[in-house]
Amino acid sequence: MPKLILTIEAQGKVAYEFAERSITIGRAPDNTIVIDDPSVSNRHAQLQLVGETYRLKDLDSTNGTKVNGVPITETALRFDDRIRFGGIEARFEPDVRGSQPLPVLEPIEARPAEASAAPVSFGNASPFRQKSSARDPLRIAALTLGGIALATFLVSMIAVLLMRVS
Repeated sequence: MPKLILTIEAQGKVAYEFAERSITIGRAPDNTIVIDDPSVSNRHAQLQLVGETYRLKDLDSTNGTKVNGVPITETALRFDDRIRFGGIEARFEPDVRGSQPLPVLEPIEARPAEASAAPVSFGNASPFRQKSSARDPLRIAALTLGGIALATFLVSMIAVLLMRVS
């Protein structure tokens, strides 16, 4: 389940799991998440589930709402976003089965090849045999004999058909 982890000076870290589609945050006791701090407005912000992501909307609070240090009026929340409601810090964690942060990219060093010539023992890397440029006399004789047999058969069939017609 997605959750909001608040860091409150008097209580330390407090986690709130989201069980509803719409969550109100503020100092008033009828909010879903009540933050008892004078820097937080009575109706400070609202979290609304839109599709698979939660959107955070500031409800015209006195001290404003910031996400990752940037003041917002409304924004979609992402993994590990840092949220500030007035003077209270919070961190957003979406459902652990959902998206996770991307791994840190490590630079890859590319070096040119030392030599570009193929090794002496290197043959054709193709799995298919190459055509031989040498003539195979046995193959030529077999194809010629097959051609003669086919021609003889066709001539005899034509002769039989002509005898039946006449």
